[in-house]
Amino acid sequence: MNILITGASGFIGTALVKYLADKHTVICLSRQAPEGSFVYVQGSFDSVEDLGGLDSYEIQAVIHLAAVTGGSTEEQSLAVNVLGTRRLYRYLLDRGCRKFITASSIAVVGGLTEDFIPLELPIPDDHPCLAADAYGLSKGMVEELTRYFHRSHKDADFINLRFGAVASPGWTPPVLELGSKPTLPFITLGHVHAEDVVEGITAALESPLKPGVRTLNLVGPDSSSSLPVADVITPWIGVGFNLDYYHFPGQEYKSLYAMDRFKEEFGFVPSRSTSLTMDTI
Repeated sequence: MNILITGASGFIGTALVKYLADKHTVICLSRQAPEGSFVYVQGSFDSVEDLGGLDSYEIQAVIHLAAVTGGSTEEQSLAVNVLGTRRLYRYLLDRGCRKFITASSIAVVGGLTEDFIPLELPIPDDHPCLAADAYGLSKGMVEELTRYFHRSHKDADFINLRFGAVASPGWTPPVLELGSKPTLPFITLGHVHAEDVVEGITAALESPLKPGVRTLNLVGPDSSSSLPVADVITPWIGVGFNLDYYHFPGQEYKSLYAMDRFKEEFGFVPSRSTSLTMDTI
């Protein structure tokens, strides 16, 4: 396939371009050239003029990684992430692209605020957007944007991947003490290794075209914690919250985010642990 990757010079983009280049024609759109010899168009996905640099390429799929990230202002988040993505996807749809993989975030659920409590655990893929921050809101609005586009392009395949906090090189899971509450716990405990993100994106990309909109979690296979989930979160989530899932043998350290549908849809399961059990400390 001819694949457009936005944000190709970023942390995940760089690894993904190298991973896909042997099997596909990769077209990189970013402000800086990625490492290696790849087709490169300099520019920003939210610029009409820069998108014109793609006119000579027949793009069959896009992996949209570029965005302003957590901590961005409301103005930046909505202008770039939402309106910029609208501009990019409209450009691609009008030119026949029909597979769209969007980097969403577990921040959509609402984990970038200290007092956030999810509606249920494990957090399902379709958990509604309860974000009280601009970044999480913008990612939720981009997911809604894909549903809007699908209503008028029913042959298009939109896959929104809610990435966990991507572990950078040298990252280690936090060592938590019983009764302590990590900063932004539903982000801190929801990491995923970059290799699993790259392989998960690839599984979604190479799956058969399935018109519709799918929103799926892509996080590590377990909670990023040194303690069992029930032990670490009960003190601050409350004893009345249903944590039965984490009391079954073998599930004590499982992820806070459900991943069953990712396996069902794409046959992929993240394999790199983000947990640090007391036996290995």
